[in-house]
Amino acid sequence: MRLAKMLAVATATLSLGLGVALADDSSKDWSKVVIGTEGAYPPFNFLSASGELQGFDVDVAKALCTQMKVECTFVTQNWDGIIPALQNGNFDAIIASMSITPEREQQIAFSNKYYQTPPAIAVPKDSPIEAATEQALDGKAIGAQTGTTHSQAAEALFPKSDVKVYPTAEEYKLDIGNGRLDAVMDDVVVLSEWVKSPEGACCRILGTLPADPAIYGKGAGIGLRKGDDKLKTMFDDAISAIRADGTYKTIQDKYFDFDVYGE
Repeated sequence: MRLAKMLAVATATLSLGLGVALADDSSKDWSKVVIGTEGAYPPFNFLSASGELQGFDVDVAKALCTQMKVECTFVTQNWDGIIPALQNGNFDAIIASMSITPEREQQIAFSNKYYQTPPAIAVPKDSPIEAATEQALDGKAIGAQTGTTHSQAAEALFPKSDVKVYPTAEEYKLDIGNGRLDAVMDDVVVLSEWVKSPEGACCRILGTLPADPAIYGKGAGIGLRKGDDKLKTMFDDAISAIRADGTYKTIQDKYFDFDVYGE
């Protein structure tokens, strides 16, 4: 779950963006919805070898669209620009493991959460570090993806560590594999799936960390333009429906062996 980079914009540009963001959708026919996702955050959203968009986020999105009886198409968008792209009308909803945080809620609206998992720390298998504590990681280099809740939490939880940020998760994974980092921080699911793979054979999960609500917010939700209240209600109702009819569990069990929805 990730924290989008806050962007400073000129008044004219902001006004243009808000013209899209604050439009009232009460009279809009939401028979077609364009969904934006990153496509680089396995197992939540990623591109297969053949270029097909896959992952938990994608399967949940498809189930929600079926429940809402709308035609959905997907576009991929770099993480740093995903909120401005939504505000500018490039797509109608962000389904990309985006945490519902106070900072983001100043910019966009959110559906109710559709999952919530804790952060974790991974280290090389031969690392002498045995605890995910400030003392154990004092002076150590910790990698995280830039503009995410995990990078923000790393700075807050490990003030005496050297937190290094990377444009994508794949880049910090390469650096810890090559011995340039002492630890990395991300969602426990992302790191757990990675260390089980051949690419993550270098490393092990050190432990999970408390998800501070001040940083991690209320879980991962669907990002929407402010003013698109009708679409928000449609997504909220659909999330409740797929949870109730077992569709959510079927999707969850395809990727995980535990409940990712949280409390």
